[in-house]
Amino acid sequence: MKPERAVLLLRISYRKPEDGQAEDDLAAARARRRQAISKGIGRQEEDGRNLAARLGWTIAKVIPEDDTSAYKRRKVKLPDGTTALRTVRPGFRAALEGLASGEYDGLIADDLDRVARDPRDLEDLIDVVESRTPNIPVTSVTGSLRLDTDAGISMARVMVSIANKSSRDTARRVARKHQELAAEGKPGGGGFRPYGYTAKSREPIDAEAAVVREIAARILGEWDGWTPEQRGKIQPSVGESLSSIAADLNRRGIPTATGVPWSDRSVRSVVSKASVAGLREHRGEVVGKAVWPAILEPPVWERVCARLAGRNRAVDLTLQRWLTGVLRCSSCQRMLMGWQGNNGPRYWCATPEGGCGKIAVKASFAEDEVQRQILELLSQPGILEGLRTLADTDTTEAARAELAEDEAQLKQMAGMWARREITFIEYTEARRIVEGRVKQSRALLVSRAPRILRSLLAGNVAEGWAALTPADKREVVLSLVPGYDVLPHDRSKGNRFDPGRLVPFSGAEA
Repeated sequence: MKPERAVLLLRISYRKPEDGQAEDDLAAARARRRQAISKGIGRQEEDGRNLAARLGWTIAKVIPEDDTSAYKRRKVKLPDGTTALRTVRPGFRAALEGLASGEYDGLIADDLDRVARDPRDLEDLIDVVESRTPNIPVTSVTGSLRLDTDAGISMARVMVSIANKSSRDTARRVARKHQELAAEGKPGGGGFRPYGYTAKSREPIDAEAAVVREIAARILGEWDGWTPEQRGKIQPSVGESLSSIAADLNRRGIPTATGVPWSDRSVRSVVSKASVAGLREHRGEVVGKAVWPAILEPPVWERVCARLAGRNRAVDLTLQRWLTGVLRCSSCQRMLMGWQGNNGPRYWCATPEGGCGKIAVKASFAEDEVQRQILELLSQPGILEGLRTLADTDTTEAARAELAEDEAQLKQMAGMWARREITFIEYTEARRIVEGRVKQSRALLVSRAPRILRSLLAGNVAEGWAALTPADKREVVLSLVPGYDVLPHDRSKGNRFDPGRLVPFSGAEA
């Protein structure tokens, strides 16, 4: 029987500029990157739809993996709490789960290496394909993806192993080439040009070199550009703060190499890199002199690095972004995390933590909107009386015990899957059942007014809210609203924040 709900999986991994092809113009580079990705994905989709038409398949879903590597692995946290190296491919995982659940009944791709270049990913696909009788049909435009026979599966395993070795060989050759360039003091190439230098010849740019020297002098407390009043506030043994320097550079309209505003991080970066001292760095270590001239003399650079290293950088480890665990990515369903971006704090589906990276929202906008909704809800007549009637009961205690058992079972099942004691399809089905019970238990527990909410309602709500810690604010929000999906930014509406991007979870999800 021909698939009537097939999924078309597309993937492209953008090739970075070769050695010596550093980019000068950030906007132009991004435009070229987007254009290349769009054309590649477009070609794959056209070929895939043509193949589906010839075979008589109906495509129900197109899943594009834009600029996604099927080989590179990152350290991620597994469901059982352990960490491991895995490819991060939310689109591929969504396709597998859809096939496993029956949402999709077939898969089309451009080629086998567009689907998998990591043997572990291929084995997960084979588990899903063989979970039904007859096997779930999968095919590709090139004909390389055939999993309907033992011979086809064996050939796919061989081809993915070859593709994986090819990627490893390329990575090894590139690493060796960079090692050779470092030993010769030459630039590694690729990426965007370093601040203070031209992209290709690495000649100093006078205006930017002057800014680098200014930053160094301000950190060392030796700048001659301060007014007498400003100098009186600077301790020579400490120097000026990075945030103060960044604010002044932004006020004066001095651009960074990429055009984004200055921050304490970028100020630190332009003076702490060994390249500004005419030194070549490789894998975090200085390996010798560089072929380009120095902007800062090495002794000055060493003093700057020592001054930065000696500063006390107290880190507050308490929760600051109180919507962490409340906001969810509408693209891959992962929870957004508080993150420090170039434009300030934001909530992001963080790729270093296994997210898709496609959804982000400025922290202040999201927090102001959720705060407005919560205070408006708590100001409604009768809300206090209604919440005060909620109390801990035997039912609540039973729910807590059941929740703890189910969460422990989820970790146990994840460990069994990681050790290959159960197949991916078995793990997916069991997880669906247990997670259903977990959601029910959590819904019962959060429906009980927590202590912090009862104390908040006992006085002036607005004043009490302002006095809460971030952790307590999150507890109040989760006791009233299960969470919010964050929708993509609609660029047709300009840069203004749209409160409609925050969509409360439906009752079925609560």
